[in-house]
Amino acid sequence: MSERPVIQIERPTTWVALTGFMGVGKSRIGRELARSLVLHFIDLDRYIERQMGLSVADIFRHLGEPTFRQLEAAAVEELTQKDYLVLSLGGGTFVNPENRARLLARGPVVALWASPETIFERVRRRPGERPLLRGPDPLQRICQLMAEREGLYRQAPLHVSTDGRRIPEVVDEIIKRLWDYAQPRG
Repeated sequence: MSERPVIQIERPTTWVALTGFMGVGKSRIGRELARSLVLHFIDLDRYIERQMGLSVADIFRHLGEPTFRQLEAAAVEELTQKDYLVLSLGGGTFVNPENRARLLARGPVVALWASPETIFERVRRRPGERPLLRGPDPLQRICQLMAEREGLYRQAPLHVSTDGRRIPEVVDEIIKRLWDYAQPRG
């Protein structure tokens, strides 16, 4: 029996997480980034939904946000042990100090950014899927939550804007920044 050939793929990292507010493009960009880097892709919210057999909205509605955050923390703990992975986080995942510490230790983490107006345009079509945006003024709620979370997202070592940009352009910039990040400083 012959041995399988070992194929080396040159890439800046074998694991990366994408954080940022809802609607910045973490899932769509993460999927394309994984394809470009020849890595697996996991959307954390979809991962939890598959485990629970419930949508995130239904978990919030029936089990409450604290239960969702416990499920999220357990998934982060599990998935930071994996290799060959692009992990798209939920908008609130990085807010939890234990999640943030675990993700930064595993790293690299890329924070994606967009303006509140861009985010509102992207998420307003499916408000039922965004439990934190229920209420009379979702744009104001986006601005409030973004202001609360900005300092936490800023702790990620890499930052890329998705405002007015096509996905391939954003993916190319992330890969370039990952290569720069991977180079030893000296």
